[in-house]
Amino acid sequence: MKLATLAEIPELPGVMCYGTSLNDAAAKVKSLALRAIADRLDEGEMAASPITIETVERAQACR
Repeated sequence: MKLATLAEIPELPGVMCYGTSLNDAAAKVKSLALRAIADRLDEGEMAASPITIETVERAQACR
């Protein structure tokens, strides 16, 4: 059984990514967050504000 790490940014609903390590998941979620923030700022949907990155390691069955 492998461990997968889930990283999410609670302030941005839907912005979460799995990775093979804490660093991998954090890098992926940061990249996705930057794209989501840029899109939302371009559309006038949000103002700039601080964000938090949360990570959780979970066991995941291998196939």
